[in-house]
Amino acid sequence: MAAAAASLAIALPAASASAAAPCAAPWAASAVYTGGATVSHNGRNWGAKWWTQGETPGTTGTWGVWADQGACGDGGGTDPGPGPVDPSGFVVTEAQFNEMFPNRSAFYTYAGLKAALAAYPGFANTGSDTVKRREAAAFLANVSHETGGLVHVVEQNTANYPHYCDAAQPYGCPAGQAAYYGRGPIQLSWNFNYKAAGDALGINLLANPHLVERDAAVAWKTALWYWNTQNGPGTMTAHAAMVNGAGFGETIRSINGSLECNGGNPAQVQSRIDAYQRFTRVLGVDPGGNLGC
Repeated sequence: MAAAAASLAIALPAASASAAAPCAAPWAASAVYTGGATVSHNGRNWGAKWWTQGETPGTTGTWGVWADQGACGDGGGTDPGPGPVDPSGFVVTEAQFNEMFPNRSAFYTYAGLKAALAAYPGFANTGSDTVKRREAAAFLANVSHETGGLVHVVEQNTANYPHYCDAAQPYGCPAGQAAYYGRGPIQLSWNFNYKAAGDALGINLLANPHLVERDAAVAWKTALWYWNTQNGPGTMTAHAAMVNGAGFGETIRSINGSLECNGGNPAQVQSRIDAYQRFTRVLGVDPGGNLGC
């Protein structure tokens, strides 16, 4: 292996004598920029022609507000795509995650999310780079809506807690009648959902549902379990909706469509859409069509 590596190194062309310019501070969707400001995005520097906020450098629809100032850092003029990528290959970097959830609970860590990804490797890793980013934005937008911006770890209405035990199930509610309340990014609830998620993940959540509010990776895994495997009141999983082009609206239908879609609660639907559009801007990707349900 060492000899092969040495041969490869010899074969590489010499570096260009002209280095790219240093990168300016990274562009942030939530920041306000005025004319003359310089930012970096996708390995290139961009100059603002006038006041702007949330308009992604280098994408269509920005009305020419950003002037391309050329490659920066080690970009060498190569545009890597619509936005940065975590070194692991996940399309959401920790900086972007922090920008999306500035007020989140300390429980919802980026490390916990990254640790959960191995359970469903197809998530945000299927199709084109655009599809991957849209799916990540769609997932995070829905969990943001469910948790108030990743603020709430457990369901806030404690009066509902005893209602989530379906004692008719053959396995009953071994952790107690009031133990299966909503927890985690997707607010997993009901004993049969804890049983199904636990079976799929190889964790006995039926006996220990409290793991979902105590272990960040487990919490994220339950959300990914629902996203990737459950149709809910819809006709497809949320993952299938995004990778097959059905659009963000179908993810809403799969999560809470029986209460929100078809005019059921348009304000809640719009809240989810607003979050999705914010997050696609952070990730530097167009949101696509079919946003509502």
